[in-house]
Amino acid sequence: MADGSEISAHVLADGEAIVALGSNIGDKAGNLAQALALLTDGGAVRLLAASRNYQTPPWGKTDQDWFLNACARVSTSLFPHELLARCLAVENQMGRVRTEKWGPRIIDLDVLAHGRHRIETAELTLPHPHITARAFVLAPLADIAPGLMLEGRTVGEWLAGIDRTGVEPMDG
Repeated sequence: MADGSEISAHVLADGEAIVALGSNIGDKAGNLAQALALLTDGGAVRLLAASRNYQTPPWGKTDQDWFLNACARVSTSLFPHELLARCLAVENQMGRVRTEKWGPRIIDLDVLAHGRHRIETAELTLPHPHITARAFVLAPLADIAPGLMLEGRTVGEWLAGIDRTGVEPMDG
């Protein structure tokens, strides 16, 4: 994946977004790569940087296989709800079936942030309300946007103060 460690902006530019990816079924690394390829197919979403893949323990529902998680910083012409719809379409195309909250999944795509948008609807909250509490999101996000400000602190500062037990980079 692209090395985005040099990106340290305090805010996302208009038209930029952060998408989190996760998988714990089948070829996890292949699933993440396929999801990024599908997400960026057609040009409405362009990959700017991708984190390393991180092996992470399950969260919420712990009696399942470990996850592979990553984050991508993208440039997009899509509005936030349109980007969410694209992410859900990729999940559907890859065969994701939602049977239980936080259960096993072939792929999970979450829009974490989109430009300077602050949104709170039934379908989408931006920035994502749980970024700062989840090491499996903060670790890959720190690869591509360590200086991004969330709730008055940078991603790097949030990561430094959270339990990262079991969250390990897989490649590099």
